[in-house]
Amino acid sequence: MATYQVTVFTTDFVYAATFNNVYIKLVGADHESDRSWLLNFKGALNFVKGAEACFTINCPASLGKLVLIELDKQRLPMFPDDDWFLSKVEVKSPEGHTYRFPIHQWITDSEVHRFREGTALRVYEDTNSLGLYARQQELKQRAEDYRWYAFKEGLPHCIEAENLSSLPCEVRFSFTKQTEFLFTAAAGLVELQLKGLDDCHEPWADIDNVDRVFCSRQTDISEYVQKHWKEDALFGNQYLNGVNPILIKRCKVLPDNFPVTDDMVFLCGQGSLAEEMKRGNIFLCDYKRLDGVQANTINGKRQYLMAPLVLLHKTPNDKLMPIAIQLRQTPADNNPIFNPADSCYDWLIAKIFVRSADFNEHQLNVHLLRTHLLAEVFAVSLLRNIPAVHPLYKLLVPHTRYTLQINYLARNLLISDKGVFSQFAASGGDAMFTILKKSLSAVTYSSLCLPEDIAERGVEDIPNYYYRDDGLRLWNIIHRFVDGVLRFFYKNDGEVEQDTELQKWIRDIFEHGFLSQVDTGIPRRFTTVGELIKFVTMVIFTCSGQHSAVNTGQYDFGGWMPNTPITLQCPPPTKKGTTSEDIMLRTFPYISTTVQGMSTMWLLSKQSSDFVPLGQYQEGHFSEEIPCNMIQAFQRELKLLSEAIKWRNKSLDIPYTYLDPAELENSVAI
Repeated sequence: MATYQVTVFTTDFVYAATFNNVYIKLVGADHESDRSWLLNFKGALNFVKGAEACFTINCPASLGKLVLIELDKQRLPMFPDDDWFLSKVEVKSPEGHTYRFPIHQWITDSEVHRFREGTALRVYEDTNSLGLYARQQELKQRAEDYRWYAFKEGLPHCIEAENLSSLPCEVRFSFTKQTEFLFTAAAGLVELQLKGLDDCHEPWADIDNVDRVFCSRQTDISEYVQKHWKEDALFGNQYLNGVNPILIKRCKVLPDNFPVTDDMVFLCGQGSLAEEMKRGNIFLCDYKRLDGVQANTINGKRQYLMAPLVLLHKTPNDKLMPIAIQLRQTPADNNPIFNPADSCYDWLIAKIFVRSADFNEHQLNVHLLRTHLLAEVFAVSLLRNIPAVHPLYKLLVPHTRYTLQINYLARNLLISDKGVFSQFAASGGDAMFTILKKSLSAVTYSSLCLPEDIAERGVEDIPNYYYRDDGLRLWNIIHRFVDGVLRFFYKNDGEVEQDTELQKWIRDIFEHGFLSQVDTGIPRRFTTVGELIKFVTMVIFTCSGQHSAVNTGQYDFGGWMPNTPITLQCPPPTKKGTTSEDIMLRTFPYISTTVQGMSTMWLLSKQSSDFVPLGQYQEGHFSEEIPCNMIQAFQRELKLLSEAIKWRNKSLDIPYTYLDPAELENSVAI
């Protein structure tokens, strides 16, 4: 007689419990057990939320090495069927070996479900016929559950889903996440309705009245921005440490369409523009992707969206200061180049038009496309092509958490015809998809890889660039972790080439994410271990650090509308000396438009209480000792980086926290 000790772990989620009868079969390399009812003295309490239940299964002989388990649950007579979120199963064999079966999924029916033992196996290593059959059936079902869908022609594809309930259970929000998300959204709208701001189609009569919108929801940084938003130093610093830190690049030669001369700019006595460019002290921000798009119409009124060029100067005291702004791409007499020597309101409104352009460029290209939409492509391809027993699945699945549902909500609540962004942003409507298509055509593999992007933009040594400093350290930590894990499983390049599941994953990403555009530089297949390591590092960084860098600070910098107007209602000045405070106020979005934008930024910046920080892998997908040790080393490195960032931030007027590993999430979850 061979006795097996089975321990079943129910996830500690609300509504994770089941009161159905649960049955198990153990399948080994030599034999399999009978289907057994899991019953002990606890009875119906065995599978309540967070429960750990132990059972004994007797077999006539040893089953050999366990390959998989089969589980099903059957409802009791007169009782309804219920859903069960099973965390894992552990089985101790009569030989003393403990087999771990990571599951982490909902069981919602009475069908038999097969789960593999936790040791990672690539497809060419999976020689057991039952195990291989289970692998094939899993991928067949996944292909049905995760189907590609072209939301808009010319954009990355997404998951096909008619409604939220058609999303697979495993990728939906937890009850806690769902409840908090809806509460945060509803609370903001109720507050605005009580103040009578959500339906007020009037311009702002006084700039100080903007403070009425969410006076109780200010952050330390939003308060700082409110006090300093007019200052050139804050304007320049946002290109380094705001929510769009990837646009700025070193300028060695002025663009032909930006004819700035020495007498137009003020360089603090540092010589000519040519000399400062030679010294590497001049930087350019170009919003050319916004050129030629038709701005939105809001409340029946045409809006204005410019495509500015901005020149910045690194001063001797290491501040980045704007020195010239041209609001349209084509030079002309009615398109003056503004500079700090102009009148107060001329220079201020030029910066306001730039900040509005930056909001729209950031939201569509930097935030939506480069993190949300690409993260969904990475996730859907993983879930379609890589089985749970594969090492790549174990490594990447924590970085897909909640991404498919948050993107579904974004498509339906933000960028649909009736979505908030479509209705209230300058780039809403047709302009939105024009900009997104332009942006996708400009995405390159190197621009998604932080070290290469920093080098290509020539910003390796610009001071006080905390996004770069923290980001490079984070990238290197992730890279070391990924390198260690993948080299443990892939000993040589040949093993990468023969992994057909891995090759299907990258081919799907190339075809459905980058629409088979060869000039993006995205690989179509992997030929070396090094190529695989680099790509997986980019995926994890994009889904965690990069998303945090461009998302978390939205309300910090947008909570004071004049610093980040989502749209503008008057055209820019065509002649200097014609702007006033009254014109500035009439240019700002209406009150109702302002509050819709601010409430949305508040919602998208709000973490839920079931937030999982980078490097915390609660599910325990890996069972091998060496990868588990690597995870612990990864966590230690992340902790040291977090401590260093917190120490540095103590001396900063505006602390940069968006790449602090303790503050950023494992996945695109908001």
